[in-house]
Amino acid sequence: MRHRIGMSVLMMTLCLGLCACAPAGSENKAEQLAMEIRGEYLSMTECQSTVDITADYGQRVYEYSAQLTYTSGAEMVLTLTAPELVAGISARIQDGETTLEYDGIRVETGPLDEAGLSPVDAVPALLEYIKGGFIAECGMEETEEGGEQLRLICRDPEEEVGSGRECSLWFDPDSHALLGGEISQDGNVIVRCQFNAFHFSLPQENADP
Repeated sequence: MRHRIGMSVLMMTLCLGLCACAPAGSENKAEQLAMEIRGEYLSMTECQSTVDITADYGQRVYEYSAQLTYTSGAEMVLTLTAPELVAGISARIQDGETTLEYDGIRVETGPLDEAGLSPVDAVPALLEYIKGGFIAECGMEETEEGGEQLRLICRDPEEEVGSGRECSLWFDPDSHALLGGEISQDGNVIVRCQFNAFHFSLPQENADP
């Protein structure tokens, strides 16, 4: 994960990543929100959330719940809370390396695809898409409760819709909290994450007056 990013690189990332958003109508709101959110997530110092993870292995579907804690410059920790058999196992992720800890018990988190994506790897992958993925589409969607949420779709700009790896992300337009994310391969959703009570901190929140 990137922890130190120069201002020029930050602005280039924001502009290039958003170039595919529609320029008119309600999409102006979505584009502005997407730029604000990307900047905030690039500079966030920490985040916490609970997350429900669904991984589709084709013939088998696995569901996990976990507590997420992340501090910039340190490791990301996912502590499983469900199913009960694996509750308490912690996945520690830093610099692309993942270790599982709990009295020698190992939870099955084998790769879902040839790229080696596993359920545990999905959460840091989603955060990386937020920070630097090419945003192919962005727009406001109505929620079941009648409110709004921002949806971003990231994919390789050289790939056609429904081909290769694609990531969808949903955010609260007011708090900018991450609500959910999906990673698809060739049009099939292979892992889905629902975030609850997502909270993140920015540098100025902890700065001395």
